Amino acid sequence: MSNFVVSARKYRPIRFDDVVGQQHVSQTLKNAIQNDHLAQAFLFCGPRGVGKTTCARILAKVLNCQSPTPDMEPCDVCESCLSFNKNASLNISELDAASNNSVEHIRALIEQVRFAPQQGDYKIYIIDEVHMLSQQAFNAFLKTLEEPPSYAIFILATTEKHKIIPTILSRCQIFDFNRIQIADMTAHLQKICGEEGITAEEEALRMIAQKADGALRDALSIFDRIVSFSGTNITYRDVIDNLNILDYDYYFQVVDAIVSEDASQLLLLFDEVMRKGFDGDIFINGLSEHLRNLLVCQDPRTAGLLEVGGRAQTRYQQQAALVAPALLLTALSLANDCDIHYKTARNKRLHVELHLLKMAYSQRALQAPVAVADTVPQLPQKKTAEPTPQVLQEDSAAYQKTTPAPVSKEAPKPTAPTEEPVQPEVAEPTPTAEAQSDPPPQDTPAPSKSSFAQKLAQKQGSGFLASLKTEVEEEAQKEVKVATPLTAETLQQFWSNYTEAIALQSTRVLYQDAKVSIVDAEQGHLKVLASGNRAKDAIFRDRALREQLVQEFQKPNLSLAVELSEAPVKIQAPKNALPKTDREKYVHFLQLNPHLTALQKRFKLLPPKNS
Repeated sequence: MSNFVVSARKYRPIRFDDVVGQQHVSQTLKNAIQNDHLAQAFLFCGPRGVGKTTCARILAKVLNCQSPTPDMEPCDVCESCLSFNKNASLNISELDAASNNSVEHIRALIEQVRFAPQQGDYKIYIIDEVHMLSQQAFNAFLKTLEEPPSYAIFILATTEKHKIIPTILSRCQIFDFNRIQIADMTAHLQKICGEEGITAEEEALRMIAQKADGALRDALSIFDRIVSFSGTNITYRDVIDNLNILDYDYYFQVVDAIVSEDASQLLLLFDEVMRKGFDGDIFINGLSEHLRNLLVCQDPRTAGLLEVGGRAQTRYQQQAALVAPALLLTALSLANDCDIHYKTARNKRLHVELHLLKMAYSQRALQAPVAVADTVPQLPQKKTAEPTPQVLQEDSAAYQKTTPAPVSKEAPKPTAPTEEPVQPEVAEPTPTAEAQSDPPPQDTPAPSKSSFAQKLAQKQGSGFLASLKTEVEEEAQKEVKVATPLTAETLQQFWSNYTEAIALQSTRVLYQDAKVSIVDAEQGHLKVLASGNRAKDAIFRDRALREQLVQEFQKPNLSLAVELSEAPVKIQAPKNALPKTDREKYVHFLQLNPHLTALQKRFKLLPPKNS
């Protein structure tokens, strides 16, 4: 049985040109070596599996290569390159900071830096996962990193750049590695298939690249698993079955059912997906991605954002031409809302089915005409009921068809507004002699329902909403309540009325014993002296009292300070009534026996409180 080497190690790049998707880093490093502008500390940061450690090893190999190529690639034939390939080079040291993160490990590294290389020009120290170093280890490493020997070069690699302290970042030349694109990853997998003698469908390799999420190492691991499952012939069906991926053909059928408003087909398709073992969130996320791809395909300028194969891209373009953009955007919004609230839904299946039905019938809502009544905002609720928009339209139509009656002397009616409606087909009525001899008064009352309907009919053509908004604001200004002047008399009257309105007898007594006064009438600062802690707490927590004070005296910045009365209120026990509270009992016994005060002072007893 031969020793199997995983593809991530077997096809690990050994030259800068072999690195996938990181040309900006490779070219910069080669130019720095060629122009002798090499820094003494590098920081390679980026997501997992994108080639950080690989580029660090290639750089270390090139620096000690005895005969590099003209384009600054290792020769792979010199003694230094051969020892590097065998992992026997003494000039290259790799340190895993995840397991060597203490100050002692860094001090041991610094001790090694003191010795110059016996062969080659440089000693390269590669520290992987450098963000795992402790704060003390970072501090111990600062001086050596800033002023290392001329032969020492440090290459730091990390996936979490934000965890590295700024003093380390300022001493390094930082290279940001990108996530590998799906097209580059697919081409690399096709190259490996050619070298291994494996036939694979392009859609299958593209699906592996999508599942890897930008990490080439993950893609190679998935590729090895698929090869073990399907052998030397990899198909799209093998990939989706092995990776538990839902076939995108279901999403094409779902969109067709949405366009045709076939709710039954939608429910049946979702039931088939559930019976295959897929959760609802996986289905809804895939549907969101499918709707996004359809929306992207509708514009040739954004068609390049579609990351699918040639055959699937043609199918996307065909379906995108049959769906309206508004329907796609509505369905995408519903799918996003379903995904957001999926975890909190009690019945998850019903939650997804409800959103699918909304998608199916959203096309009717988009095509439905907007009625005039739907565009009219709700008027503020008043004491007298205002006519609804439907009644106003009927009243306006009746007004246009009929002629207004003459105005009599006995009961003069309100005149029409100064703006007369444009009605070319209706003749203007001739006023009678009585109406001419007795003109209407100058101060006309508020317009009636018929006059308001007339103005509404006038302004329905243009600027209707703006005019209606003006009418609402005018009506609201008429209802503004006149502020009551804040004086001692008005405040006391308000306090009495508010106290009498309290239903609970015990609470009403607390308010009756309290004394309210004005501190600053202009600013609205008031003070209440409560007779006890119970009354103080009740008045302090009474929000309705403050709201009614602001509404009565029109003081937006009104403040109400509640304090205890300095002089305790003497409670006299009512005649022919038994004492109830501790204070009442104390006063009752004090009246019966005046020597109780001497007893109280002798034993240093405190009198009971009011509450």
